[in-house]
Amino acid sequence: MPRELGLTFDMLIGQAKEQGLRGLNITHPYKERILQFVTIEDSTVKAIGACNTVLFNMHPIGLNTDYTGYIEAFKERFGDALPGAVAIAGSGGVGKAIGFALAQLGAKSLKLFDTDERKSFALANSLRKAQHRMNVFVAPSLEDACADADGLINCTPLGMTGYEGNTFNGVRLKGRRWICDAVYTPVETAFLKEAKAAGVEILSGFELFLYQGIHAFQLFTGRQVNAVTLRRMLAPPP
Repeated sequence: MPRELGLTFDMLIGQAKEQGLRGLNITHPYKERILQFVTIEDSTVKAIGACNTVLFNMHPIGLNTDYTGYIEAFKERFGDALPGAVAIAGSGGVGKAIGFALAQLGAKSLKLFDTDERKSFALANSLRKAQHRMNVFVAPSLEDACADADGLINCTPLGMTGYEGNTFNGVRLKGRRWICDAVYTPVETAFLKEAKAAGVEILSGFELFLYQGIHAFQLFTGRQVNAVTLRRMLAPPP
């Protein structure tokens, strides 16, 4: 984090480029703030409106491996199964990427909820403009978003180390087809533990972390990565 280096975010971006770094991986809460420093060439990333990967070429290029990483992680975990009707809590940087990934994966519908309703409306409008297959709604409450949802996704920082809690606390999990938590520190959040206890299939934030990292590494180096080997090396002890 910039403050741990005694730098502002702006200073860190400039220093990284000056020192000859090939690129940066960007995390919460900077995935939208980084936009002012980069050029976005990919139309989907422009529509998403958030970047988690920067390549330092003649001009810094903004990319989103959360988007591509989530698609690959979902397919690896659930095969050819479609997401169905999905509810997302959190419409910030990672919520944007996953929302667009769900459209690409063939989700039937998506209900968005964020305590800052403006973020959800902005994301809903972007999704509707970019695609017409997935129905998108802004829910007035988390309970309304989750009604009849096959899958639930936490895209808030709640559950992360330093942000204790469970966004879906009190929401019925039993009977859902699947749930996902974008948080990966810790790997097993309170949300994931509750879902496991309810017998629900899970997609952990570790899988998103793994595949977005693999895609970023490939962009930085041009080298391919064996996901099976890397997962085994990085997986936390049981």
